[in-house]
Amino acid sequence: MRLLHRFTAIVMVVLVTATAAQAQVCATDDRGKEVCLDDPAERIISLSPGATELLFAAGAGDAVKGVVNYSNYPAAAKELPIIGSLKRLDVEKILSLSPDLIIAWVTGNPKEQTERLEELDLTLYYLEPRDFDGIARSIERLSVLAGSESEGHREAERFREGIASLRRDYGDSAPVRVFYQVWDKPLMTVNGEHFIHEVIELCGGKNVYAELDRLVPRIDRESVLASNPEAIVAGGMGEENRDWLEEWKQFDSLTATQRDNLFFVPPSTLQRPTPRLLEGGATLCQKLETARERR
Repeated sequence: MRLLHRFTAIVMVVLVTATAAQAQVCATDDRGKEVCLDDPAERIISLSPGATELLFAAGAGDAVKGVVNYSNYPAAAKELPIIGSLKRLDVEKILSLSPDLIIAWVTGNPKEQTERLEELDLTLYYLEPRDFDGIARSIERLSVLAGSESEGHREAERFREGIASLRRDYGDSAPVRVFYQVWDKPLMTVNGEHFIHEVIELCGGKNVYAELDRLVPRIDRESVLASNPEAIVAGGMGEENRDWLEEWKQFDSLTATQRDNLFFVPPSTLQRPTPRLLEGGATLCQKLETARERR
């Protein structure tokens, strides 16, 4: 009888352990690490504006308790406590908010600070989607960690369908050679592995710097002149600031300048890997269609 009781106790322990394991919520981050929580996250800190948008897209907005500066979308994100910047985190402020999950950016946050957060036994999930599928999967995975799967999967599917629609409308269009300016000083662009490059291709564009090695390479003005793009697309320092395009107007030898194909796209709609790429992508596709009409 005693042996039977002992066996029953062992079985109960195994069952309780298995039940607890089943209750966990887990998702694999963009470093390939599986991140598990005992319960869906209720207090989330976001360490980049893009991560903030993805969390809200995943239906986890109510759980977000702190963000970095420039987390300006959606409007509700503007009301949240600021815990520093993308490059300089306020660790004490983060600790004061008692997060059960922190969403970090693989290459965007200072490694020494994210490692410090991990040393303090905080749970970090690292994001850095590089393409359309990665963005959709990020939304789905964040929704798993936040317990908002229904909303997250619905938004991910909306994003996938929106991308497919743009591809149907513009994917077979005549190619337009494009220089996309991601920064001014130093002058920077994107290579063929960046999600902005994927948007350019979606619209029938050809990224003139696709073959460079670095994801966000530095270039010089002379190389832009030599590549002679048919269209130059830029964001700028702010959603309405078109100053970066003014400099290119002085170079009459550029096809883009000759044809007035100097196009502005609000940077937050094209430089953040979030569902708003549908908005930025539609704008870019329309600009490149204008370039085709001006031939």
